Amino acid sequence: LVLLLLALRVPTRVAFEALAVTALATYLLQGVIGASRYASTGVVAVSVFTFVVLLGTALRGRREARDELGRQATMTAEERARRTVLEERSRIARELHDVVAHHMSVISIQAQVAPHLVENPSEELKENLAGIRQNALEALTELRRVLGVLRSENPEDPYGLGESGTGAAPDAPQPTLDRLDALMENTRAAGLRVTADVRGEPRRPYPPGVELSAYRIVQEALSNALRHAPGSEVRVRVDHVPQGLLLEITNSRPERPVQPSPGAGHGLLGMRERAAMLGGHVSALPTLHGGFSVVAFLPRDGVARDLVGDDFQGPLGAEYIFPEPPTGEEIP
Repeated sequence: LVLLLLALRVPTRVAFEALAVTALATYLLQGVIGASRYASTGVVAVSVFTFVVLLGTALRGRREARDELGRQATMTAEERARRTVLEERSRIARELHDVVAHHMSVISIQAQVAPHLVENPSEELKENLAGIRQNALEALTELRRVLGVLRSENPEDPYGLGESGTGAAPDAPQPTLDRLDALMENTRAAGLRVTADVRGEPRRPYPPGVELSAYRIVQEALSNALRHAPGSEVRVRVDHVPQGLLLEITNSRPERPVQPSPGAGHGLLGMRERAAMLGGHVSALPTLHGGFSVVAFLPRDGVARDLVGDDFQGPLGAEYIFPEPPTGEEIP
């Protein structure tokens, strides 16, 4: 019993050292000292001691392997979540590249044209405008270089040019809120009943980054409903409020058994990254009727504001009162 407890608690080397000491003591007591008349039990005793030490060592090794597997699983999950966040940030940067590049190109062109709109422009004005244009072109070049690194998945091709050196950015324009109808129509074609509720009108156009992030958040929420709530009814609400843009995507309970999803399960991380980038935030919670609801708020100008105490009328007479932006996962 002592050897078994010892093998369960100490390293293997120490357990076998204790076994060796025990075998030596057994030999000295029975083989050297002995007695006048007795039946030796040394071989049986040492055999039992060895078996007990081997059993304890095996049980201890199994327990350590199970603990190490749990630690590795935790590290793998954390690494997967970290990698997903980095990939989502890279995708956001790639999508916003076209928006920023467009503005930089416009600045460059306006700086080039401006001297021709003024009669007899001074040399100082020409130099300043030329400097503005040059800085815009340099910024655009650096932006394309950085985005080339983000686009590339090959470390030996850091600028994303490929073997032929003809890499190019996607030609399709980045989606905006105007394309939400087409997005919902595609979701209906996939088997969900989707209803839209648009309230209010924007006082002025939203920045392209806000519209792009709003579209992606709705797209991800609808994709989650397709995967996890087949046959459900989805309500998409877009509310233009003075403080910004309020999005709510709520689905009912699924009507069919949910099949295992092949996705990584980090769609909420991507939505939160997009909202946080613009100073907003996202809440995602189960509903009382077995469905799921995603609520996102994006500030009008993409700048964080203190929204504590600001309330917006929600569904069925409820009100959203925005707390401090969440710092952890709301979904267990």
